[in-house]
Amino acid sequence: MATKISYIKEKMKQALTSTKRVISDDFGINNKKKTNTNHDHTEVLKVDSLSGPEDFIRLRAEFDSSALEKKFSNKEIFNDNLPKNPSCKILYALAEKTRYELLGCQILKGIEKNLTQNYYQMINTKKEQKINTKEDVMVSEAFELYLLKNFQKIKLNSISEKKLSFWEKDFNESIKKHIDFLSQNLENQKIYGSKFSEILQNMDIFDTEEVEKNKDEQNNEAKGSSSNEDDKSDQEDKKDSRPEDQTESAMESDYNKDEYNLDDQLDDINLGEENSEQFIKKSIKNLNLDYKIFTNEFDEIIKAENLENEEESLKLRKNLDQQLVGFHDIVTKLANKLQRQLLAKQNRSWNFDLEEGLLDSSKLTRIIMDPYNSLSFKKERDLDFKDTIVTLLIDNSGSMRGRPITIAAICADILSRTLERCSVKVEILGFTTKNWKGGQSREKWNKNSKPKTPGRLNDLRHIIYKGGDTHWRQAKNNLGLMLKEGLLKENIDGEAIAWAYGRLKKRKEERKILMVISDGAPVDDSTLSVNSGDFLEKHLKKIVKFIEEKSDIEILAIGIGHDVSRYYTKAIKITDVNELGDVMITQLSSLFENKKKLH
Repeated sequence: MATKISYIKEKMKQALTSTKRVISDDFGINNKKKTNTNHDHTEVLKVDSLSGPEDFIRLRAEFDSSALEKKFSNKEIFNDNLPKNPSCKILYALAEKTRYELLGCQILKGIEKNLTQNYYQMINTKKEQKINTKEDVMVSEAFELYLLKNFQKIKLNSISEKKLSFWEKDFNESIKKHIDFLSQNLENQKIYGSKFSEILQNMDIFDTEEVEKNKDEQNNEAKGSSSNEDDKSDQEDKKDSRPEDQTESAMESDYNKDEYNLDDQLDDINLGEENSEQFIKKSIKNLNLDYKIFTNEFDEIIKAENLENEEESLKLRKNLDQQLVGFHDIVTKLANKLQRQLLAKQNRSWNFDLEEGLLDSSKLTRIIMDPYNSLSFKKERDLDFKDTIVTLLIDNSGSMRGRPITIAAICADILSRTLERCSVKVEILGFTTKNWKGGQSREKWNKNSKPKTPGRLNDLRHIIYKGGDTHWRQAKNNLGLMLKEGLLKENIDGEAIAWAYGRLKKRKEERKILMVISDGAPVDDSTLSVNSGDFLEKHLKKIVKFIEEKSDIEILAIGIGHDVSRYYTKAIKITDVNELGDVMITQLSSLFENKKKLH
């Protein structure tokens, strides 16, 4: 029996160690040819002390966590951001542990299961204690429970909730408004660690301890000093700085209290399915986006043909055709390649030499020649090509002026014709603002005494160049309007993508693809001058993440001259705008080659 237990433990040791090697990408773990760390050795020894299933659950989670630390946590960055206040250091370590474990949960469901099981076990095995005051609960224990509840979404039991309740208000005041920012930067240890270190050092719960230390230091300095004037001036400086700190804190607090309701920007969604629209709105609301709009009364969704008269539209289309001459051959070859690929998927094909199905008449000669030959049957193969719509959402901002917007229009034109030949519907949309520097929205804000952190402060203009059900021939003149002088202004990407998503969501096609063509980050000077610098970027990231993870729409982006992979999981950067046609068609080809993402 003892031999069998030893054998099982040895196998378990090998399995856990192998798993850790794979997760951490460190194949030197417990390899005799390489030096082991004491940490690795200690973990392996823990296997020998296993006495029940509870120990196995705990150890499996510890191995996973340790592997994730090796993979995702850089010690130098960790130490660079380590808080100076000793009381904060253990909390900072717990915050870093939460970061790399969350990254692991995103990669593998098995890791998520192991860690979750262990945390529930840890919570449920805690015995009830007499807890009457905050002093009865260690701050590190309460902080770990807070991270589990708010970051890892672990449901606490009554005992753990009681422990946390004494500290939760303090934690919420300092951390809650930053949870979204921290969650968005899990992959960037430097930003995450720096922000968490700053939060911890500014927490009121450590003020008392710091004040006492400062008093002792000041008293010691006072004894050896011939004058107290410097101390008085320091205290006056501190007093002077407090109102500013309080104002900044109040502004940040006000900013996070007023969370934006995305109902306004999704009002044009009418899905025709019971409760579908409500579900979309509720899902996006649950993102808790700290995004506001000062007013949307001056926004417009406009068909391109209404931007200019027919004569000017024809003139601009002619200009586009002239530009297309030098660019046409390359993109046409690529478009034909995509067309052949799509048509091949749509053509009927058969499986032959089957035992049942339709009689294969081409094989009847075999029966005539030799009656002992068996009959041959065939069946039509199932086509995996689904009814599809592609939306091209093109950045119409000022920085796209010139060659970028011209080539974007040419590519949209050629791609539209190509996909239509293959029975793939195409919608072409653009987004910009009606004015520079805020337009009527800013004027209204000025008249209303300039309230702080007003949110988005410009008049949106969303343009429909070609609807999904409109044939290319009917809309071809509209594409030339991208070259209209004075059209290209600011770009507020998040709301434009939410608008395109809403239009796609109500379509009946089985497969929906959204391709965004942009030349960088969302920028609107009017909005960013009166809000935080990452106000528009945060909104864009949230919208894209929601579409990628919670919807059946496939979204990809092409960045012209800028890397947009920090916003989109599927993103391509091109340095030369002449590559746009090649990349657009290549990306669509790869999408059609692969199966649609599963949800």
